[in-house]
Amino acid sequence: MSVLEKVRADAIRALKAGERDLAGALRLVASELQKDVKDGDGDEIAVLRREHKRRLEASTQFQKANRPDLADKETAEAHMIAQYLPPDLSDEQLSRIVTDVIARTGASSTKDMGAVMKLVMQDAGGLVDGKRASDAVRAALGA
Repeated sequence: MSVLEKVRADAIRALKAGERDLAGALRLVASELQKDVKDGDGDEIAVLRREHKRRLEASTQFQKANRPDLADKETAEAHMIAQYLPPDLSDEQLSRIVTDVIARTGASSTKDMGAVMKLVMQDAGGLVDGKRASDAVRAALGA
């Protein structure tokens, strides 16, 4: 079962259980996943990560605007989306990938960051957040 199918099934279950907010959030996620399929990308994990990140950023903005009710809603949606994401790579696994990519590319400074990041993200297979990978690469390159 694809992530899209699972999200749709969970939305139906939420509706039947009377959980309108959850069903609405799941429908929005399903819509984004469907758009991704239509665009031909087919990277469900990337869509889920993007939607998760959007909810967390919105929550932060609502907190700054002194709207805890909306911040809590966004945080709850982010946690719901996180349930569909595979677990992130461990620090050790990420470190091994970064070290391997740096060795393969011969990178020696932050000037090589773009090339290293591209390969790290490919090798990680969507199992690591870009910010976390960037921090690991920057640390390995001595910046």
